[in-house]
Amino acid sequence: MAHGIYIKAKAMVAQVMLEAAWDRALSGEAAPKPWPWADTWPVAKITVPRLNQSAIVLKSASGQAMAFGPGHMSNTPVPGARGLSVISAHRDTHFRFLKDVEIGDQVHVTNADGTTVTFRVTETRIVHADASGLDAYGPGTRLALVTCYPFDSFTSGPWRYVVLGEKVDA
Repeated sequence: MAHGIYIKAKAMVAQVMLEAAWDRALSGEAAPKPWPWADTWPVAKITVPRLNQSAIVLKSASGQAMAFGPGHMSNTPVPGARGLSVISAHRDTHFRFLKDVEIGDQVHVTNADGTTVTFRVTETRIVHADASGLDAYGPGTRLALVTCYPFDSFTSGPWRYVVLGEKVDA
């Protein structure tokens, strides 16, 4: 129980420090670490306007990075590039809101170069972690937001909740 509270508190404090690093990224600083010992840095910011939710996305979806925020899976394209960009986060912190995302919702992703890409949610699914069916290099320009499932569980398990979106042409 105390460990869970610690993780939530760390995630909230980290967002303040990550916002400052994000501002530096948008100003052109390459790989701006949010604190001196960080092994990750902001690469994007996701926003879901209908839910008034946003979060800084970190390079790497390692366990260490995801303790502080959503992570971009490095073996997938950057958001807005051809293929499926995958961003994952913990269900009890930064992606708790995914349970409220609906088909048709817009997800804005601003990359570190300042470009913003808009995706429209087309599907939600529950998948086994070992058989997600997600293809990073399939057709189209797509986004997957992934978190553990079920949302209110206290233990980890093999299931993942996936929100899929297609790029909206400007």
